[in-house]
Amino acid sequence: MNLVEARNLPRHIGIIMDGNGRWAESRGEAREVGHKAGSAAVRRLVRACRRLGIEALTLYAFSEQNWARPSGEVDALMGLLREFLESERDEILNNDIRLVAIGDLRRLPEEVRHVLDPLRRASADRSRMTLALALSYGGREEIAAVAQQLALEASAGQLDPRTIDETLVATRIPSLSVGEPELIIRTGGEQRLSNFLLYGAAYAELAFTDRLWPDFTEDDLFAAIASYQQRERRFGNVSQMVARPITLPGTEA
Repeated sequence: MNLVEARNLPRHIGIIMDGNGRWAESRGEAREVGHKAGSAAVRRLVRACRRLGIEALTLYAFSEQNWARPSGEVDALMGLLREFLESERDEILNNDIRLVAIGDLRRLPEEVRHVLDPLRRASADRSRMTLALALSYGGREEIAAVAQQLALEASAGQLDPRTIDETLVATRIPSLSVGEPELIIRTGGEQRLSNFLLYGAAYAELAFTDRLWPDFTEDDLFAAIASYQQRERRFGNVSQMVARPITLPGTEA
């Protein structure tokens, strides 16, 4: 068991949930079975974050690039998303959780929007925790869309281009509506961001584990947070203290 300090929790955690397909294939099952097991892991981790007092959790549920996957897998993922939203509606509302979604939501099937949009509205005033689902999301696409909008406003005379700075851009980045991520966790063994929260991740602490997402447990979450709590966040400043390297369970050195 990894000890987590209640006084130094990351305010906002982002998770790249990787490994569902490989989890299923290693068991001789269809990839869709892995995605279903991954949905169960989502439920576990949302509950664990709520109990810990994490203020915001962003889950990389479906990337802009995921649309290129086989249509049967995409349909299965959309079906699981709708099922998750339907089954978790009462838990989200009863536990004071605000649900938001980021990404090109226009591309989502109508049957998903039919469940997602009412839940977003119904939970809008909840304040204990924010659960952000990144759906049809890409970090580059998000930044490009903001740049395009600022350019249009400038060309229409609604915005002085000289006023465009980091602060202004940050106010327009949808994924920053819940604040910058302080800790980003990626499961599945890969060590890259894969177009996730690129603008906000500038100073995020990163934790990688070989654990496939369906096998990711509360203890793995605690290990990542314990790692975060042992690091010194300098934001480019100089310090006399050198952070010790931390290896999470199931992570190669």
